[in-house]
Parts: sequence; C-alpha cells; structure tokens
Amino acid sequence: MAGNSRRRGAVRKPGSKKAATVGSGGQRRKALEGKGPTPKAEDRVYHPAHRRKRAAERRAAADGRAGRGGSRGAGASGRRAAGATEVVAGRNPVVEALRAGVPASALYVASRIDADDRVKEALKTAAERGLPLLEASRLDLDRITGGAQHQGLALQVPPYKYADVEDLLDIADESGSAPLLVALDGVTDPRNLGAVVRSVAAFGGHGVVVPERRSAGMTATAWKTSAGTAARVRVARVTNLTRALEKLKGDGCFVLGLDAEGDVQLPELELANEPVVLVVGSEGKGLSRLVRETCDQVVSIPMHAGTESLNASVAAGVALYEVARQRGSGSRG
Repeated sequence: MAGNSRRRGAVRKPGSKKAATVGSGGQRRKALEGKGPTPKAEDRVYHPAHRRKRAAERRAAADGRAGRGGSRGAGASGRRAAGATEVVAGRNPVVEALRAGVPASALYVASRIDADDRVKEALKTAAERGLPLLEASRLDLDRITGGAQHQGLALQVPPYKYADVEDLLDIADESGSAPLLVALDGVTDPRNLGAVVRSVAAFGGHGVVVPERRSAGMTATAWKTSAGTAARVRVARVTNLTRALEKLKGDGCFVLGLDAEGDVQLPELELANEPVVLVVGSEGKGLSRLVRETCDQVVSIPMHAGTESLNASVAAGVALYEVARQRGSGSRG
C-alpha cells in the first residue's frame, strides 16, 4: 500500500532480529542458571506441612516453658515433663490441696484479688505452713498456670521424690512384717493411684510400685486422693515393671496378679502370710502379657454374675483387705 514503507516502525531496525545472533552467549546467563533442589514441603511457606511444622515448634516451646516452672494446672491436658514442678490452679483445687497436706513450695495470689472464704482459707493455711506468699499479676498467673482458670490462686508443687524398690523392702523389714506391696500395670488415672496409696496405708502395706511409662505419677491429684496418706506410704518408680517384678521375686517375694480369669480365687489364697506383691492392671486391658507371665499366681476376686471388672483401686483395696485379714491385721486397718 502506498506510503506504508514510510510508516513509523514498519521497517525492522538493524540488530533487532529476535533469533540468536553470533556472539550472544552470556547475554541470558542468569536465565540459564539452576535454582538448586526443590525445597522440602515443610520449608515452603505456602505448604500445609510448613504450618504443621510451625505448630509443632510452638507446642515444643510451650512444653519447654512448662518444664521451667510454668506447667499446666491440675486437670489440664498435656504430658508433663518428668521432674517438672506442678501448678494447681483455681480456688477450690488450691484449698483442697492445702487441706490434704499436698507438699507445696509457694502460693501465688493475684494482685487486688476479691477475697472470698476460699481465698481467706488458702492464705491462712499457707501462712500456718510457712509457705511463701507471692503476689502476681493476672498475666503472670496466666503464664504460670499455662492458661488454666486460676481465679487468682495458684499453688506450686515441687516434683515428687520417688523411692527405690529396695527402700520399700527396707521399710517392710523395719516394720517386722512380711513385705506387702502393690504394683500398678498400665493404671494411668492419678486418682486411682492416690486411692491405692490410701488403701495400702489402711491395710498395713509397705509401698506402691509404678512404671515410668504409661502410668500415673504422684501428682497433686494423686496426693489429694490419698487424703494425706502419701506422706506415710512411699511410691517407687521403675524403668521396667517386668524386670522389677523379677527382681522382687529374686528377693523372696511372691508376685500375685489380679485378674477376673485367675487360677485362684482370693478367699482361697494360701500365700497371704508370705512376702507378697499384688499386681493390679488397668480396668480396660487388665494385666499386660509379660507381667502376667511373670506372676507366680493369678488371683480373681469373686463377683456377682454380670459384673465384668472392678476399678483398679477398688480391686487393690479388696485384695489388700483379704491379705491383711489372713495375716490377722485386718482389724487394725
């Protein structure tokens, strides 16, 4: 078309050719450089795995703070690190813990707290026991209790000092009676542990053995349930319950497991006057296989038809009573 040759831009300028030209190597060097291996999914900020990783890191940081003294309050969820202090939070729990004589190292009180009867009793009891009274802000109490409903009161409880199994045998020797111990296999409720400790004290037992893993420990909850008898009955913690039972057998004790399908019924037990270790399993699973195989006898408690099992602490109490009765000490409770 006439005049098109004069249109601006109609004629390609020299050197504007899009194809590669001689000597162009290096002009696109950056575009040719590799970017390295593909990052892991957890390192990509837009990936769900990255969010899960960050959440796990936050939980680990929170557990670390709890292990340094800011652990969760009584009844809060979460696994407490071994040897960490425990904090009982809330007015009723604190008062109940102080009434039960739970060992404590300090009582935290919120600034400008509305002092009702529970607060007054907690302050009075703590003062009588010589516990330090520490004033704290609401934010500090939130941090100390791990966000539990503290209502302005928090009681710091030091770690329980567990005994060794040998200590329990020494206590039995000093009492002049044959050892009577209770071992718990898979009992995870601290209230059951506290109730067992109370029954051991009531029927002349010499101690309780619990494993480190998958078992309740002597928390403030267990101490409260024991109604103060935890001050007299020692609890030993072992790494492996089966090995501990084998060692007790080597020391002359008879290991008796409690199970609904036992070989001997409790009233027919003939070993009550011997050194005895009563092993109680969890209410749902009962005795574990290795523990059951370690027992010298498996004893059942007679029950009416239709009753599948007893609560662990109830079963321990019944068995302890029968052993004490056969030993002639049942009346001394």
